[in-house]
Amino acid sequence: METRRHFLQYSIAMMAGLTACSQSGRSTANKIPVILDTDIGDDIDDTWALLMLLRMPQFDVKLAVGDYGNAIYRARLLAKLLEVTGRTDVPVGVGIGRTDNPGNQSGWLLDYNYRAFPGAMHRDGVQAIIDTIHESPEPVTLLCLGPVPNIAEALKRDPSIASNARIVGMYGSIYTGYEGEESPVAEWNVRADPRSLRALFAAPWDITITPLDTCGLVVLDGDNYQRIHNSNDPWLKVLIDNYKVWLPNAEYMDPATDPTKVSSTLFDTVAVYLAAEQDLFEMQDLSLRVTDDGYTVIDGDNGRNVHCAIGWKDLPAFEKVLTGILLG
Repeated sequence: METRRHFLQYSIAMMAGLTACSQSGRSTANKIPVILDTDIGDDIDDTWALLMLLRMPQFDVKLAVGDYGNAIYRARLLAKLLEVTGRTDVPVGVGIGRTDNPGNQSGWLLDYNYRAFPGAMHRDGVQAIIDTIHESPEPVTLLCLGPVPNIAEALKRDPSIASNARIVGMYGSIYTGYEGEESPVAEWNVRADPRSLRALFAAPWDITITPLDTCGLVVLDGDNYQRIHNSNDPWLKVLIDNYKVWLPNAEYMDPATDPTKVSSTLFDTVAVYLAAEQDLFEMQDLSLRVTDDGYTVIDGDNGRNVHCAIGWKDLPAFEKVLTGILLG
């Protein structure tokens, strides 16, 4: 009950625009250092997650790097989003696979030139990850929201980064699949590059994940969504503009989806919250192994220990707090 009371106090504070403290009592001088590693520009949930991350006072975002190829497109998208939200204090890194192919949010990105980004731009995003971890006086949270070839390469170059970082990510399917289906599936972030995720799992850092069992159930609709869709907040106008550009390009979405009434599934927002709090989750420590075909299977003999958010204590409460955070 005490944890829930603090959680609700935090929600109210966020909606009132207070940023001096979080529900866990952290002051602005004692934030969690975060590196965001994201395949932003494919599914729209990464864009929701970025804006959520920037609005949570628990976090000090040290670096944002695009992962899983098409790195210039992702760096351009990160840079433009940070510029239009006034957060050019967050450096951007260019990840592996330096192409600039059209993506699902190119209609919003247009001809934005990432070289004109007024903040710091690291041409070698992997090295920027390594350097940022080593320069931090306290352990860094690597918030991983997609396949992780960047992280696998960082570990290859410098395995010692695992001694000053922890992983929080959106990966896998333990007991249920997409939209709550009753059997596990090969979740996309794993299936797209199981070898890189195995390299991440092999490193000796702490790992916490939200699999589809929790993150696959988060959709905003009703009053929660209307408050965001109808808001005059310039950040949320940018968010909804991106959603409306993205939706026609997302072939896996129901063509009847109405962007004025409902969000897509907001998988990655759960990982952002999980990097700060666990109070709304049913957590299990599981020994997981990544298979060649992209499954995350429980294997007590050959797996590695992972903290897993495998169920919700109160999903509606999370959706309300997510709404409050985004409204700022």
